[in-house]
Amino acid sequence: MSESVSNQSDTEAKFSSAPWENPLRDAGDKRLPLIAGPSGMVIFGVTGDLAKKKLLPAIYDLASRGLLPAGFPLVGYGRRDWSKQDFEQYVLEAVKAGARTEFRENVWQRLAEGMHFVKGNFDDDAAFDALAAQLKELDASRGTAGNWAFYLSVPPDYFSDVCHQLQRSGMAHAQGHAWRRVIVEKPFGNDQQTARELNRLINSVFPEKSVFRIDHYLGKETVQNIMALRFANQLFDPLWNSHYIDHVQITMAEDIGLGGRAGYYDGIGAARDVIQNHLIQLLALVAMEEPIDFTPEQLQAEKIKVLRATSPVEPFAKTTARGQYASGWQGSEYVQGLREEEGFDPNSTTETYAACTLQINSRRWAGVPFYLRTGKRLGRRVTEIALVFKDAPHQPFSEGSRHAQGQNVVVIRVQPDEGMLMRFGSKVPGSGMEVRDVNMDFSYSEAFTEESPEAYERLILDALLDEASLFPTNEEVELSWKILDPILEYWAQRGQPEEYPAGTWGPESADRMLARHNRAWRRP
Repeated sequence: MSESVSNQSDTEAKFSSAPWENPLRDAGDKRLPLIAGPSGMVIFGVTGDLAKKKLLPAIYDLASRGLLPAGFPLVGYGRRDWSKQDFEQYVLEAVKAGARTEFRENVWQRLAEGMHFVKGNFDDDAAFDALAAQLKELDASRGTAGNWAFYLSVPPDYFSDVCHQLQRSGMAHAQGHAWRRVIVEKPFGNDQQTARELNRLINSVFPEKSVFRIDHYLGKETVQNIMALRFANQLFDPLWNSHYIDHVQITMAEDIGLGGRAGYYDGIGAARDVIQNHLIQLLALVAMEEPIDFTPEQLQAEKIKVLRATSPVEPFAKTTARGQYASGWQGSEYVQGLREEEGFDPNSTTETYAACTLQINSRRWAGVPFYLRTGKRLGRRVTEIALVFKDAPHQPFSEGSRHAQGQNVVVIRVQPDEGMLMRFGSKVPGSGMEVRDVNMDFSYSEAFTEESPEAYERLILDALLDEASLFPTNEEVELSWKILDPILEYWAQRGQPEEYPAGTWGPESADRMLARHNRAWRRP
């Protein structure tokens, strides 16, 4: 055997071992993340908004932080008649517009050397054969060791074509110790049945362990902090149950309208777009039992237990709400209503506001309602989880001394002001005994000097590292639809949603949901 062949074999064996430890890490310093071993990525739908605004900047940021292998190749696939130079220019503009880290020419040049573009449709045999040849050439020239991640940044209607072509051309199957993985963007189906069919389609080509379903909310630092908050602190764990918690509110509010997304949004709506994935995943993290460890298998197992025990509360006429925003004042700007926006069917029954009541049939959470809500054109942009505590069983204070006190609350702020707030009663200074609510506020930006990575950075790196903790499994997706489907079926029979003025906090029916039990939505 020649020396060059021997060296190549040694290199491939070294490349196949993953994940790599950061060579800059001191043996006792575990703060630096793992870096991805030899690998490359193909992005289908690379010319779309998601790739331009999120994926390409995230890949540059990973390269800038030294977390991608030096020879990392990025291949775009699309219908545009682009040369390598055209593709490089497109990526460069996206990086300069959206990257979180400082632009550095040496980082860019190293990344650009591995960029290629393949033109074709998703049903084009010749184009996929050309893509397969391109990957084989890059395996040799860029040292990927045959490891490739395929990012499907395309609507689910195209999943079948892309998966079929990856299978037909042999790209879905790796040789030896190499790996092939597929990264899938939401929506994961339109209901439980379509989600099951979609999972069956993808799993017919890629085994479940090689499928990474992106829910970008799970990549946010504050979402991951839910686990640290719960399981690293004895302060909270004894209180995290139905003995002390009255109810839980999970909110994702947006102050924007559809913004030109009418074609995508009509027929999907707020519940499918947000509750089925983001909010139910947040519920699972808040409600799950402590895992044995934070390996993907253990974390996913605990979330699945929670989802299996979760169901919607009836009657839906009183426990759910849906609405469409009408014209109104969004701050100082007067904005159009949904039915007046260009490209939207004025007779559409698609909701822009959705709220529902869920229950978890377990000893820890029996009798504790979980209220989930999401909407567009609401009072402000905010995502938070509020755990509202029961009143103390005995109050030795006079009635008048507590008129300014409400219930104790722990609030986990996911965005935009990432952090945590605790509200509790404190004595007002003076000679009398008057109790008033005060806030203890923790802010990520003030407590830590480290800048949080963008969610897609974390998730792309995790997919390359085969770290699946933050990715929902096919069973989680199907269980989420099972929870939501009865509500969607009920709404489908109810005609037009209730209107609410832009800039408010939703339809009146949402307030009535909680008022029937003497509760009220928290105003962030």
